[in-house]
This record gives sequence, structure tokens and C-alpha cells, in this order.
Amino acid sequence: MRMVVLGLGYLGATHAACMAELGHEVLGIEVVPEKRAQLAAGEVPFYEPGLPDLLKRHIDAGSLKVSGSYADAADFADVFFIAVGTPQKKGEYSADLSYVDSALEELVPLLTRDALILGKSTVPVGTALRLSERADELAKDVQVEIAWNPEFLREGFAVQDTLRPDRIVLGAFAGGTAEGTCREIYKSMIDAETPFIVTDPPTAELVKTAANAFLATKISFINAIAEVCDAAGADVAAIADAIGHDARIGRKFLNAGLGFGGGCLPKDIRAFMARAGELGAAEALSFLREVDNVNMRRRTRMVEVTREVCGGSLLGKRIAVLGAAFKPESDDVRDSPALNVAGQIQLQGASVSVYDPKAMDNSRKLFPTLDYATSAADACAAADAVLVLTEWQEFQILDPEALGQLVRQRNVIDGRMCLPSEAWIDAGWTYRV
Repeated sequence: MRMVVLGLGYLGATHAACMAELGHEVLGIEVVPEKRAQLAAGEVPFYEPGLPDLLKRHIDAGSLKVSGSYADAADFADVFFIAVGTPQKKGEYSADLSYVDSALEELVPLLTRDALILGKSTVPVGTALRLSERADELAKDVQVEIAWNPEFLREGFAVQDTLRPDRIVLGAFAGGTAEGTCREIYKSMIDAETPFIVTDPPTAELVKTAANAFLATKISFINAIAEVCDAAGADVAAIADAIGHDARIGRKFLNAGLGFGGGCLPKDIRAFMARAGELGAAEALSFLREVDNVNMRRRTRMVEVTREVCGGSLLGKRIAVLGAAFKPESDDVRDSPALNVAGQIQLQGASVSVYDPKAMDNSRKLFPTLDYATSAADACAAADAVLVLTEWQEFQILDPEALGQLVRQRNVIDGRMCLPSEAWIDAGWTYRV
């Protein structure tokens, strides 16, 4: 099948390459010239395991093409995926839908045949209905159907999650062609017994936001328990293991530590709260405000612990921060807890040296005043404290004895509870979480 993906950022580039992998002919539309040139050359402008090879293979084969022209898009296919960003509005909790709206405004007037537009972007409930009404106004003697097909990608596993999803959700208005078309698009997955859930668009929109809200709540729950454990002298990791054996709870997303960040969970739960308020249901999601508060409090606590191990003041201290990406196997530093902590520590008078295996360029753009090292060892040289704030495998296998020869003080703060604590303590380190 021929299809168009509008927006080739993280979501769009992944979806486009994976649709080509499923055997479809795909045209990707990217309006940023520099990014478009990279993608057209088969280069991925961000880090995502497995995606560069997949993208280049299909670019070279011609099954995936890249353009900046909406006229090309309208001529190429009758099925379109909207995969543009929906960032948080500046100074507000609500989502900025300007990129979604722009994609629709650009495309629909150019359509000369009936078309199906499938939304992949994470949007507030009610967006599909609003876009459907606007498409009717813009369309010129053609029928334009809007449906929502949310994504459930994990950064670092995006290719796997697209090609082998745990479910496919479609929100379609009655009487349209969306279900039949999506069954054709995702035939190999449905044949492999991937659950295919068909519902109305508001439900599909809420499935995505509800999933992210639940995951954020689970993370903040265990971090709230960690605060109680700090006061009581209990072991939060043992608690997580014990309650994780309960099938109703599960162990995933129960790792206490610095909390969540990135381009999805923080802005999505805030947008969910904002939309609930617009619908008159603010009280139903009031708990998410505390979820957000707990998450942000973890960052402040990390700064306080660092100050404690440095003798009560950070002025003139040298701090090594290992990790800048919000999670391993990603170069995404949007709302990164690690960089937020590094910046707060620097503001309190410390010299901060940051190292991350993949996110250095993005970190420099966001926090240009921090110092950046070329390796973990370089970052730790003469450090008064070492903070592990992203759980890269490279950091988990560091030799505490060898690293101890480089630092000024053997203080390590395991912000992700990912280090073998006994090995570090046996090597003479003061180990904190």
C-alpha cells in the first residue's frame, strides 16, 4: 500500500521506516531542510538502536522516499499518518497542537481524491473530532476521513515496538473506511495475533494519555515509597521486588530513583490534567499533580544528597555527572532529570563535568554552560562526588577500584539504583542513593 507520513521526527521517522519494512511504499514529509537532507541520505538525526540500518536500507531500495512538499504528499497516496510533535505550551500545561493543525491545513486543500488521515501524535481527547470538522471545511469535493491510531513506543525500543507491538488501537468514526484500511496496513501483525482494538476516536486518544499517566503514577508511587524508606531506614528496592511479584502490580516501572523525564511522560500528564480541566473533570485527575510533584522533588533531593556528601556546601566542589539522556539507549535530553540536577548543582557553586555515551551534542545545546567530558574517567578526574544519573550499561560495569584512583573523594550517588553497591562499598566508596 502507498502511504505518507507527515513529520519525520522521532515518531515519524521510525513509523515511516517500519511501514516500509512491512512492505508498503512510503513517502515521508519533513519541512525542516537540514533534517530532510539527512533522512534522504539515509541518516538518522537522533539516536535510536536499529533505526539507522532500517532507514538506510529502505531509502536505498526506494521503498521510502523523503520530500518537503505537501503537493507531493497529496499526489502520492490516499492514506496519511500525522506524526508531528505536540510539545507543552510555554507557560501552560496544555499541549501545543499547532504542528498537528498545520499539517491538516497544508494537506487537505491539496487533496484531489478521497483520503484517510490517521493520527499518530499524542493529542488531547476531542482533537480528532475537531480536525474532522475542520477537514470538512477545507476539503474540495472530496471526502476526508480522520481517525486516530496512537503510538506506544519506548525510546530505545522504538523499532521493536512498531514492528511487534503489544496492541494496535484504532479510534474511528462510524461509517468510514479506517478499520478496513488499518487491517490491511497491519495485516502481518494482526495475523500474528497482535490485539487489534477498534473504538471511537475519543477513546483511542484517551488510551494513549491514560497509559502514560499510569506509567508516570507507578514511577512516582515507588519514589514516594522511597521517601518513606529514607525516613524509616527501609530498603525500597526490596519492597519493589516483593510487591512486584503480585501479578496485579508487576515489577516493571517500580525502580526508585531520580524519576522520569523525556519528551512524553512529563508533558503528556500535564496536558491530560489541562484537558480534564477544560472538560470540567479536573478533580478526577488531581492526583496527577502530586505525581508530577513527587517526580520533580526527586531532582531536588538528589541535589541535597550531593551537598550532604560534600560536607554541607557545593561551593568550589567538583562533581561528576554520569548520564545526560533521560534514559539509556537514547540521546533525548528533553526534560532530562540528569541535566536538571547538573544545572542546579552548578548554580550552587560547583564545577560540574558531564559525560553521556550518546547525548553529548544535545546536552551542549540545552546546557552550554556545563563542562563536558570525553569519557566517564575524564568526568570523574578529581571529583568530590560521582553521580550516576542515567543507567547506561557502561556505567553499571565501571570498576570502582580503578575509578577510585581518579577521584578526590570516593563518594558515589547512585541516582538510578543500578550499581552493584557492595562492590563500591568494598572499594572504599561512600555509597548513597
